[in-house]
Amino acid sequence: MFMKMKPITFFVSVFVVVTVLLPSLLVLPYSSKTSFLLETKPKEMKRAALPSLSSTLAVPVYRTAEKKVEKVALEEYVKGVVASEMPADFKLEALKAQALTARTYIARMLDNTDQGGNLPGGAAVTDSILHQVYKNDDELKKQWGDEYPEKMEKITKAVAATRGKILTYDGKPIFASFFSTSNGYTENSEDYWGTKYPYLKSVKSPWDRDTPKFEQKQEIPLLDVEKQLGVVIQKDGEVGKVIQRTAGNRIARMAIDGKSFKGKEVREKLGLRSADFTLTKKKQEVIATTKGFGHGVGMSQYGANGMAKDGKNYKQIVKYYFKGVSISDYKPHSGRSTVKD
Repeated sequence: MFMKMKPITFFVSVFVVVTVLLPSLLVLPYSSKTSFLLETKPKEMKRAALPSLSSTLAVPVYRTAEKKVEKVALEEYVKGVVASEMPADFKLEALKAQALTARTYIARMLDNTDQGGNLPGGAAVTDSILHQVYKNDDELKKQWGDEYPEKMEKITKAVAATRGKILTYDGKPIFASFFSTSNGYTENSEDYWGTKYPYLKSVKSPWDRDTPKFEQKQEIPLLDVEKQLGVVIQKDGEVGKVIQRTAGNRIARMAIDGKSFKGKEVREKLGLRSADFTLTKKKQEVIATTKGFGHGVGMSQYGANGMAKDGKNYKQIVKYYFKGVSISDYKPHSGRSTVKD
């Protein structure tokens, strides 16, 4: 049963609703939206303008997919190599070390202290693993999607922090080789390539051990192994016998079915990830267990990231993996091609 409200009481109630409650109801949703904008706006403004990587020096790169030569400004080239060769979620100091090695590598090629082979159109390098993998901005945007701005910001900072710097030994650009993951040690250059570089010496690299690529297994059909190596493997169990190991604890020489092989030879013929491996026959397959990923000479990328996690800066990283080197200004030889040519 409803009670009859007096006129004066009714008007007082309406007045309270209109003057007190209604404004609160109207303001609440808009005040919440305004608060959201105020909270997000500073975050949107945090991304400062990226440092300029403009350069007049051009790198003639042979683009393997398009089969043409593309001239790329030096620092833009370095940026594209770092983005392609090292995960962007690595520590900034590791990315700086990668930028320094990438710039050093191309400086050596441009200065003709190394022979890159007869490439079309006067190219200095290809964009493939034959030299250094390179992708341009459009390719990276397609690859990274929405993550492109954040990843490229970090990589650009790494390149800018080392801009114009290279690694030298006796005043010349070094052969700045790098690879993914060590087996706990890097390799002497002469033990893998046969050429001795005083700065490419075996060092311990314990940071690689707890990384995704440190130990892996590959299954290879038995017939493929026998065909590639020219051997017959009859019994199940471990295949071959290690005769000698390198300073970096990789296989220097081994014997399989009475034949002698270099560890590098077996690695390359079977497509193994490392020259530190064991082979085990199991029925009609050979299981290859590898430690590390890559040739093992120079800077380990996962090792560099581990050093960065331990608080080491990029200068300490490169000077650990490349013995006796200096960080110097890059002074290209006169007559080098420019971007506007």
